[in-house]
Amino acid sequence: MFCYKVSGKFSPWRGRIVRRQNSSSAPVEASSTTTLSPALPVTVFSGIQPTGSLHLGNYFGAVKLWTEIQNDPTKQLITSVVDMHAITLAWDPKALRANIRRMFIELLACGVDPSKTVLFQQSQVPQHAQLQWIFACLTTMARLDNLPQYKEKSATQSDIPCGLLLYPVLQAADILLYRARLVPVGEDQVHHLQLAQHTARVFNHHHGKLFPSPQRLPSDLPRVKSLREPAKKMSKSEPDTKSRIEVADSPEQIMLKCKRAVTDFPAEITFDPETRPGISNLLLLYKTIRAMEMDAVLEHFRAKDKVALKEELGEAVVELLRPVRENVRHLEGNLEFVERVMEEGAEKARALAADTMRLVENLVGFRSDVKSVKEMFKKPAKTAVAVG
Repeated sequence: MFCYKVSGKFSPWRGRIVRRQNSSSAPVEASSTTTLSPALPVTVFSGIQPTGSLHLGNYFGAVKLWTEIQNDPTKQLITSVVDMHAITLAWDPKALRANIRRMFIELLACGVDPSKTVLFQQSQVPQHAQLQWIFACLTTMARLDNLPQYKEKSATQSDIPCGLLLYPVLQAADILLYRARLVPVGEDQVHHLQLAQHTARVFNHHHGKLFPSPQRLPSDLPRVKSLREPAKKMSKSEPDTKSRIEVADSPEQIMLKCKRAVTDFPAEITFDPETRPGISNLLLLYKTIRAMEMDAVLEHFRAKDKVALKEELGEAVVELLRPVRENVRHLEGNLEFVERVMEEGAEKARALAADTMRLVENLVGFRSDVKSVKEMFKKPAKTAVAVG
């Protein structure tokens, strides 16, 4: 687990922006048909909404993967706290400010390393909104109307905000602004990734082959379900806080939430996600935390009951999250460090975004640089960031 505490003090991070030639984000290589050199780092983009504290579902579904990607020399991870997405429905500004800072603290506490990852706040990079507008002008209403998540969320709204409809367009801009080639997304976001692929094709067809076609980055990490409604995924926005284990929960809170987790009536412990989703969710969590095969987990609990399973799961979660809780406490006592990470991350992201937008603005006719667009495409890439 990555930790910022060194000899009782926080090690200051001094990020610097440098230009690096021959990046995988090179405009000349931006066609979706281009074959990448294995020696070039591949850009991976991912984001998370600041709508509440990180929970185990976020940790296993995204953050743990990010900590692995950032240590892969063949990849460059760009991670955004996507606060603009968090206002598509009614929001409280005071709560949003607190949630944004909290999200940075918890991501750092979980091991996201700003010396290896470009970690930034979405709204502090205005090019996201600029590119979204250009993409919105290339996207039809019919295509957006048919997206499953829009249908689901708009069904409960009497007055539907435009932002809810345009949410996937902003998501496409988030990804393509950094010319990302890989995006780790869950099943519920696949349609939005497909929209990003479509948007890249449409832009490239009409204005020039600038954007790669982003592909889904698969993961074998589990999709953690709600402790109260195991048919649903664990969620930050669920009103019932007992439905999720947050990464900064106390040991007492964790044990209580595990104890109250929904299972079912049969006494024996079996794994069957279709007919026994509650107990299967707990078994899958235990398997993942203890790094065991499911057969071994079932054998371990063969002569035990559900009370024992919940107790042992609680103990495993407490042990897993202990360093995270410690890191959270340290970071809460050093908010200047957190602010510096936020500022320097935004600076790096703006540098990357500015390179892409300069090309986009030339291609769509917003500006004319001294050199022709053709010449710009020929020169070496200047969009990669060296972190650390």
